[in-house]
Amino acid sequence: MEDSIFKEIHIGALIKKRVEEMKTDVKRICVFMKLSEGQISEVYNSNSIEAGSLLRWSKLLEYDFFRVYSQHLILYAPPAATNVPLTKAPPSLPVFRKNLYTKEVIDFITDLIRTNKKSKQDVMKEYNIPKTTLYKWLRKY
Repeated sequence: MEDSIFKEIHIGALIKKRVEEMKTDVKRICVFMKLSEGQISEVYNSNSIEAGSLLRWSKLLEYDFFRVYSQHLILYAPPAATNVPLTKAPPSLPVFRKNLYTKEVIDFITDLIRTNKKSKQDVMKEYNIPKTTLYKWLRKY
């Protein structure tokens, strides 16, 4: 797995890669996405894509492209403050209690350590992964 797949996201390239893997016919894509072949090429060259369109690509290609962004947040976004003042109104959006690490993220992290690209301490510090969690991954995977 590429080291930077979750850090520097080029969603168009990922979509193109999935199209090639699935050998999806361009005519099928054009009909489903309601795009011309030229517009599809533009998507492949795009760093970002509108959410509704990304949802359609996810359905067409049977792959959750949103998960790539979620993994980026888990690995690179600072953790949310846990002590929120009581004077704040409760959030109207769902609150997620803990990070859910996918197999891809676990593999990414354990590969960094196994290939000596990063030390255990570097991983814990940079990605804010608890020591017990990291050691459990290394034993299990």
